[in-house]
Amino acid sequence: MSKPSERLKALDIALPTPPAVAGSYAPVVQSGSTLYISGNLPVKNGILIHPGTVGDTVDIGAANEAARLCAINILANAAGYLGSVDKIKRIIKVTGFVASAFGFSDQPKVVDGASDFFVAVFGDDGRHARSAVGVSALPRGACVEVEAVIEI
Repeated sequence: MSKPSERLKALDIALPTPPAVAGSYAPVVQSGSTLYISGNLPVKNGILIHPGTVGDTVDIGAANEAARLCAINILANAAGYLGSVDKIKRIIKVTGFVASAFGFSDQPKVVDGASDFFVAVFGDDGRHARSAVGVSALPRGACVEVEAVIEI
């Protein structure tokens, strides 16, 4: 099986510079062989992608794409901390928060954008436990925020 870095290259994905920290927290915390990655927004080149509320101003497809971008940013943070994405053993847990319009209940379809990405990069080691939570608002007006627990 190929390395995660090789799979990223095959997917034509170059990990960006990790997004700047937007508060009083660490983007990555290590405890033993576990990394806890803080929530990441769908930011690309400093620009928030698909801001708004899913089920109102943002459709499921755009929100799914935003969740995928959150996962890319999670790997950028992990690789920045570790020096290489290839030091990741497996994705343990993903939590996705979806800014949801009243009555919207397809949060899992949105967070699948992140989950599918992790499986594409890590294969079976990318399958993880997961929560997909609907919320009324997220930082900066983001439609989705994703955090992860990773084994190294």
